[in-house]
Amino acid sequence: MEIDVGEEIDGETARALATAVSEHLGRSVELVADGERVADAGEGDWNEAGTVMTDREQRLRDDIEGVLTGGPERGHGKIADLGKLFVRDRLEMVFDRIEYEDGTFARHSDDDDLAADGLLTGVGLIDGRRVAFTANDYTVKAGSLGTAGVEKVIRIEERAMELDIPMLRLIDSTGARLDAAERDPGDTHMGRYHGGKMFYNQCRLSGQVPQIGVLYGPDIAGSAYTPVFCDFLIMVEEISGMAIASPRIVAAMTGEEVDMQSLGGPDVHATQSGSADLVVPDEQAAAETARDLLSYLPQNYTEKPPESAPAPPLKNPKGLDGVIPEAPNEAYDVHDSIDRLVDRESFFELKPRFAPELVTGLARIDGRPIGIVANQPSHISGAIFPDSADKGAGFVWTCDAFNIPLVYLCDTPGFMIGSQVEREGVLRKGRKFIYATANAQVPKFCVITRKAYGAGIYAMCGPAFGADATLALPSAEISVMGPDAAVHALFGEQIADLDGEAREQFVESAKAEFENYVDIEAQASNMEVDELLPAGDLREQLTTRLATFATKRRDERPRHHGTVLF
Repeated sequence: MEIDVGEEIDGETARALATAVSEHLGRSVELVADGERVADAGEGDWNEAGTVMTDREQRLRDDIEGVLTGGPERGHGKIADLGKLFVRDRLEMVFDRIEYEDGTFARHSDDDDLAADGLLTGVGLIDGRRVAFTANDYTVKAGSLGTAGVEKVIRIEERAMELDIPMLRLIDSTGARLDAAERDPGDTHMGRYHGGKMFYNQCRLSGQVPQIGVLYGPDIAGSAYTPVFCDFLIMVEEISGMAIASPRIVAAMTGEEVDMQSLGGPDVHATQSGSADLVVPDEQAAAETARDLLSYLPQNYTEKPPESAPAPPLKNPKGLDGVIPEAPNEAYDVHDSIDRLVDRESFFELKPRFAPELVTGLARIDGRPIGIVANQPSHISGAIFPDSADKGAGFVWTCDAFNIPLVYLCDTPGFMIGSQVEREGVLRKGRKFIYATANAQVPKFCVITRKAYGAGIYAMCGPAFGADATLALPSAEISVMGPDAAVHALFGEQIADLDGEAREQFVESAKAEFENYVDIEAQASNMEVDELLPAGDLREQLTTRLATFATKRRDERPRHHGTVLF
């Protein structure tokens, strides 16, 4: 559209007038004076400042647009064959908005295929919260880490430290880029300001801000430490994996023939190594899971986790007592208890397929985030094995780092015994669980739902381990060991001398006598527990006590740190 202003006007006034008219009409406008164009405006012709875009700026914008498309066509073809999303589509699924990126033009060589050096870093918004991110671009040399990409990771880690904001790592990398053109003299994986610095920073971030990793592809060698150093790791089924060496290297060095899924696929890390917190079916589920997980976590260690609108439980809290069997060894699923205590659909279980005799997860009670540590009687009676001790220790320590109160549901015969678990380090790993519980300073509540035998009650936050309240249900039994073990410990020689019916009668009589020593009302009268309450009142009690202890203070300890590592 052309408008004749009739007389000559100065350029600044003409530009302002053209911009105003163009915005009002929603179309491009050209001003002419005495038949000559003096200014124009319209979509694509003006930048946000209302000035004409120069050729120099347009060239830069074109270059940026080229980088944003990622790697070469063959790289995009590869992710299509693998069933993967382009990294920018992946970011769009996870974030509400990307606020900014750094290092768009970063690359160590003049290779035009190295868009952003195969690694995106910046800050985005999730539910109004700022989150720093790294994201590998698999279209660029299979997401391998180049020199410039490493520098970008180091810088965004430092920004996360300075800003006290969570780190989200979208990992899709085959590891370090083994390319001679990448290397400067002295530039090695162990250099003070090179590859090793990424992992150093990640260790320093631990406990300061939440670190969530999502693994989309096979991650090999040293870079496989990036996902396992995250506080939480989500693996995508079929396409993800991680190992200290690739199957090819394993075969060459050891002679073992193994494929990636068997070496370090999601099933391995979800059920055997315990490195994966969750395995999800696809990338959409990965994005949703990462966002859900963040909703339970604070921005950093100085803040409380965000609260949500309260919701009633999935199942009636008043029916809790009916879930717990009378017999101490009868199996039941502890999830039925959890469903009667926590807000509806709020239980976010972690490591569900690893050491399932211990259930760990995040949840909400009356809108307040909590951590649940629960023995699982439906799996090997809820006994604590080396792996479950390790699982419990890590979860408790993470909750304590980020101010998440802990609720323990104790129903365990204690730590497993036998030569096999001794070889697996039941004592060494068991001490980690006990240590973590003892040193956690968040509000802690122990609920003895049924059996609490042996040192199991130590790990499960019994009265001596800093519980802000030890609550017992009518079904509770507290003892140094179970009735069978106690009878054999006390009367082993007599039992050995008996046979048949006489032996059976003696054992049953001794067990009945033992029951007199584990009467929960008698123990409550001696203040061995803080309160004995009807099971149907437990949710209400926890709601009140969590609100009361929300202002609990942490204490400074006269030491550098303990000597038990997780």
